[in-house]
Amino acid sequence: MYKMTLQRTGLNAVPRVGLSDVLKDWMHDWADLLILAYDKTSTMQKDVARLRNVTRVPLFVISDPIPEHQQVAILQAGADLFWPRPVSPRLLAVYAKVLLRRIEAIPAFVLPSLKKEELIALDPETRTVTVMGREPQRLTRLEFYLLYVLMTNEGQVVPFDVIVERVWGYDEGGSRDLVRGLVSRLRRKLEPTADDPKFIHTIPDLGYRFAYEETAPLELV
Repeated sequence: MYKMTLQRTGLNAVPRVGLSDVLKDWMHDWADLLILAYDKTSTMQKDVARLRNVTRVPLFVISDPIPEHQQVAILQAGADLFWPRPVSPRLLAVYAKVLLRRIEAIPAFVLPSLKKEELIALDPETRTVTVMGREPQRLTRLEFYLLYVLMTNEGQVVPFDVIVERVWGYDEGGSRDLVRGLVSRLRRKLEPTADDPKFIHTIPDLGYRFAYEETAPLELV
């Protein structure tokens, strides 16, 4: 039911059978919003806490009615909204869009535009990047944060764990696979040739560095 409701409003909804599948695939298949729907309520608080160790995306929890103190505990564990059944499809769609609009809104007066000569320009207001005069490329929220972090530290090596904290919003040690996957996707939008990067360079065992180089150094991953 929830999948169809969200899809009718233009959102791409992907159902998962259990939380373990979500956590297992999160490195490579994350989402901008999560909805946990329960028939049994015994693990809700624990599941919310597990998710908050991995991500800060908006989180809805839906279940049969439960006492107020349990609702409070779930919200304190990190849920953004608890909703007892029955759920209004119309309100569910509206709440989802409101939260997505909030996390995607990046006011121009908060983050300044970044530009390096005529090579690359990053626009926070539209969340687009223009490379060497080509058509602007729309970035996902995570791609934007990653590029912003790298460009604001131009010429410096940004370690893996710092990238995870700045981009995903948590600091549980970080995952190199998580970062590599996002860098790979961003490179496909920036680099003339993804396997010969000119802007984002891998620094073996340390992290990544943003600097325009006509000839990229040898990179070992």
